[in-house]
Amino acid sequence: MNGLPRPNRTLEEFTSLEYILLGDLRDLLEEEPSEQTSRWLSAVLDALLEALPQELALKSEEGYLEEVLCDHPHWEPQVERLRSEYVRLCVWLEELRDRLYSRSPFDTIASRLRYELREWMTALHAYHRHETRLLQASVNLEVGGGD
Repeated sequence: MNGLPRPNRTLEEFTSLEYILLGDLRDLLEEEPSEQTSRWLSAVLDALLEALPQELALKSEEGYLEEVLCDHPHWEPQVERLRSEYVRLCVWLEELRDRLYSRSPFDTIASRLRYELREWMTALHAYHRHETRLLQASVNLEVGGGD
């Protein structure tokens, strides 16, 4: 990854990139703390922090979950909570990355940082689950009596 923004990526490419980076992050959290692990961890977190906001921007081009709101405008508070949660997850990850860049040696902060990164990954997974459930509920909800 060259660090330059790639605004022409599709949502599917961002989803794939996120999946790969999260797998890399999971693997790195299993490694013994070392300077090399710290460098790789920094690279993965930087890549996630570059990709996640671009992914949200792409999802928001027509309005975040606009397809849900068109059919169910009263779900706007749920949609806004999800969008806010995504932003909160990005801020949280940035704080974790900044802690990694702190002057503290990695081996002294590794245990706590690993725990918090795992918590962050769990929260991101929960976000994706909620987003998927809301999309599915919108599609599956039958309004009216049918034919």
